[in-house]
Amino acid sequence: MSDNLAADRQALASLIDEASRVVVFTGAGISTECGIPDFRSPGGIWSQLKPIDFAEFMASTQVRQEAWRRKFKLDDEFADAKPGRGHKAIAHLIGTDKISHIVTQNIDNLHQASGVPRERIIELHGNSTYAQCLECTTRYELEWVRAQFEPEEQPPNCQKCGGVIKSATISFGQSMPQAEMARAHEATLEADLFLAIGSSLVVYPAAGFPSLAKQHGAKLVILNREPTRLDEIADLVIHADIGTILAPLGP
Repeated sequence: MSDNLAADRQALASLIDEASRVVVFTGAGISTECGIPDFRSPGGIWSQLKPIDFAEFMASTQVRQEAWRRKFKLDDEFADAKPGRGHKAIAHLIGTDKISHIVTQNIDNLHQASGVPRERIIELHGNSTYAQCLECTTRYELEWVRAQFEPEEQPPNCQKCGGVIKSATISFGQSMPQAEMARAHEATLEADLFLAIGSSLVVYPAAGFPSLAKQHGAKLVILNREPTRLDEIADLVIHADIGTILAPLGP
């Protein structure tokens, strides 16, 4: 291990030790070691498949068919994904009450799978492990949706109200979840240390939370493989493998 890496680890550990209320903000980079590719980088999911706009999903049965085809294909590819070293380290810190909340852009459910209580996780972009009626919000398990869809590739409608069923994630053009945004805003204002981990910090409004934390007096740490647009305002910037940096903070 290089001297710089050891120094970065120590600096991060010291900031966490000195803090009383830490908020962790996570993006796709924390899950890449789990076998889940990110969306924006070369070779990422969106370089292979153009994202489906929410308005198109709502307007066209054919687009909904394509969305569900993609969904089940990706689910099959990443079915074996398990929490990585970063998830486990964060879960351990949650258990010590150092971290108040995890605010995540991720939809992979790996924070929950690592043992973090659901009430401590704020999902800004939803969750890909279940589906929901867009009208009455009834939850549907993906096994049921798949069983209805696959025989003739007909997207099922809600059994209660007849509304459109969609994976419980936020698509391009879809409104952000206001309750989760409000919770994230409140948690950010109360933080004295904000850790932005594995995010390119280019997707707004979610990427505005690190700046908000800094503006309200929190120290800001950015841990990401590549530089971000907010590096210049951070108190500590670490460009390194996320799991390698966070693993010593785990159990």
